[in-house]
Amino acid sequence: MTGKLQKYVKPKSLTWYASLAPLVAGVIVALEPVHGLHWVVRVIDNFTGDAHPAVLINVGLAGIGLRGAIPEK
Repeated sequence: MTGKLQKYVKPKSLTWYASLAPLVAGVIVALEPVHGLHWVVRVIDNFTGDAHPAVLINVGLAGIGLRGAIPEK
């Protein structure tokens, strides 16, 4: 990866995966009418306390953005 994307995508970082999880969960919950996996959405809702999908997506994006702001050593 090159350019600005490399600043944010860090697959060797645990922080990156911790931020990616709520982002993906929010997208799955938001797209429930499209994919119809109601049981998956129910599991995610139980884990997140029925958080709104927009909140989950924003938490994920904020975590990835903050991780990108940390300078490399």
